Amino acid sequence: MEKIHGIYHANPRGFGFVTPEAGGEDWFVPRGQARDAWDGDTVALTPTDPARRAGKVSTVTSRAHPTVTGLLRREGRTYFLVPDSQRLTRPVLLTGQVKGVSPGWRAAAAMVSYGSPAAPAMGRLEAVFGPGGTLDSAREAVLYHYDISPAFPGPVEAEAAALPQAVSPGDLAGREDFRDQVVVTIDAQSAKDLDDAVSLTADGQGRRVLGVHIADVSHYVRPKTLLDGEAFARGTSVYYVDQVAPMLPPALSNGICSLNPREDRLTLSCLMTLDEKGDVAAYRVVQGVIRTVGRLSYDEVNQFLAGEDPQTGPLAQGEAQAGAVRALVSALDALAAQRRRTRRARGALELSSAEFHFVMGPDGGVADIRRAVPGRGESLIEECMLLANETVARHLGDNALPGVFRVHEKPSSDKAEGLRRMVAPLGFDLKQADGFHLQKLLDWAKGGALEGAVNMMVLRSLMKARYDERDLGHFGLRAEHYCHFTSPIRRYPDLVVHRVLTASLEGRGLKTLAAFTPQAARQSSQRELAAQSAEREIEKLYMAQFMADKVGQTFPGAVTGLTRFGLFVGLESGVEGMVPVEALPPDRWDFDEEAQTLTGVHTGVVYTFGAPLEVVCAAADPSTGRVDFVLPGQDGIAPGIFVQNTHRVDNKRGRKPCFKKSSNASPGRRGRRSGRR
Repeated sequence: MEKIHGIYHANPRGFGFVTPEAGGEDWFVPRGQARDAWDGDTVALTPTDPARRAGKVSTVTSRAHPTVTGLLRREGRTYFLVPDSQRLTRPVLLTGQVKGVSPGWRAAAAMVSYGSPAAPAMGRLEAVFGPGGTLDSAREAVLYHYDISPAFPGPVEAEAAALPQAVSPGDLAGREDFRDQVVVTIDAQSAKDLDDAVSLTADGQGRRVLGVHIADVSHYVRPKTLLDGEAFARGTSVYYVDQVAPMLPPALSNGICSLNPREDRLTLSCLMTLDEKGDVAAYRVVQGVIRTVGRLSYDEVNQFLAGEDPQTGPLAQGEAQAGAVRALVSALDALAAQRRRTRRARGALELSSAEFHFVMGPDGGVADIRRAVPGRGESLIEECMLLANETVARHLGDNALPGVFRVHEKPSSDKAEGLRRMVAPLGFDLKQADGFHLQKLLDWAKGGALEGAVNMMVLRSLMKARYDERDLGHFGLRAEHYCHFTSPIRRYPDLVVHRVLTASLEGRGLKTLAAFTPQAARQSSQRELAAQSAEREIEKLYMAQFMADKVGQTFPGAVTGLTRFGLFVGLESGVEGMVPVEALPPDRWDFDEEAQTLTGVHTGVVYTFGAPLEVVCAAADPSTGRVDFVLPGQDGIAPGIFVQNTHRVDNKRGRKPCFKKSSNASPGRRGRRSGRR
């Protein structure tokens, strides 16, 4: 057989798997057959047993870890770096001088050699983050690993500082003036980078005209500048806990590019004329200038839409233009409801992936973790932005313009079958994995104990959204055309789309942009994955800090994942930990990966995804993000505590729900997963 090219995934126990680039099932790599491949490397695999889909790594074609973070260990005069990742099992011998550090500190090494069965991996000390047992050093190591920095190089900051901080009369040439309209921004109270504003007017026929006005970042960040090079390298702003590493320096992101209240700002505006059903009957994309009448927060809008009277802000009685702003918000709320019905009717998914808000205490630690519950204000803005993104993507396609599109492909047959098998024990028969049937599953679980688990199952079954120079549509939104247009301050693909639109309006430069879009799409996808991974890992550190003073306390949870090694249990706060298989009732446990079940061969107990499960916090380490759970009762189950939603295998024809007393458990860990449109 020909060699298989793909990504190598290492297991701490020595074996691994290769996921083919061309798609299809993974190939197994036995212990000792990976050569010098590390987890995440791109490799060529030579099949050795095609029937069992087993093979050996013949060549490493691309390295995933040019640098490695970990803890320093000293043996005599020699220092080693023990990688933070459990999937990187080889310690790295540090070459050259190693000064000013101590064993146990967290550091980073630039890889010189990846080792072999006969030689150690070697690296050069590159950065030191401080004592390894602290959250701060762990957070800085995560940011370093994913090449994320809140600070900007001096020359980039200087270039940003040299830009004007006010709109000049010369900037207005050729722009449509919206400064006499009621235009507002609606964002979180803490937001500083305001890149979208909305308006709603009527045309000569009485039809609604929705204006989505987006900061014209492309006017200030020009190609081949230091600012553009830095924005391309970063790809996206990264938001972690209560901090941000912005894509653009604050002079831009919080200054001239931010649609700050009652200040003139340049925009690219998408003006959509809507019919009675809320569909786009006509549209225009223009260069514009706006002056918002005020800044609204989600809290203020939600309060107003709930029938309460905001005491401050543009919606408050007595404020200038309060009546006009109230009328605008009410009309946009009605339009958003109409658009939600339209999207649902065409098969768009309404996933409710959990997001959490960290409340920081005066000492800088996590005082509380609260589930973020989006209200009508958040939904109002989301619907406006979705419609603008679809309209702009359709505009690019209809006019044969290049672009960077947001692509979400339908689930693979393997993932669809896996989801069907996972929900079958819960009592739902998934006929097929199209939008309508998946939404039927989500509706079936909504409001019940399984809602969170089912949403997570569906989310994991979907393909990962990415960027592409081709307009391939968006499965989750059931949109034939889709791109990201509405956040150029914090996403590079939006900035590229703005440049294409501006070049088209001005009749220049499209050939160069067309050649650049494939590169921009690849880079943007890679940096988005890095940002998501960093955000997730840092959140785990802070969640462990939150749990550190709660050891011994009991919490209600639910099974959020299963492996042959044990159960992952998530709490309402988003914290997750693991109950290992060794701590379950004495038995031989059989793991079914496709159905996501863990079955006791002798007892007949079956643990399923989403099963409610009470756990005790046994340990929490903020320096690693590890939270350990055990089941109640140290030497056995405490009276009256049950593992609910397990199943006993009564016969070959099916499974019957039952309740089974559970036993004690010991440590493990797992991180959260989330998705984005």
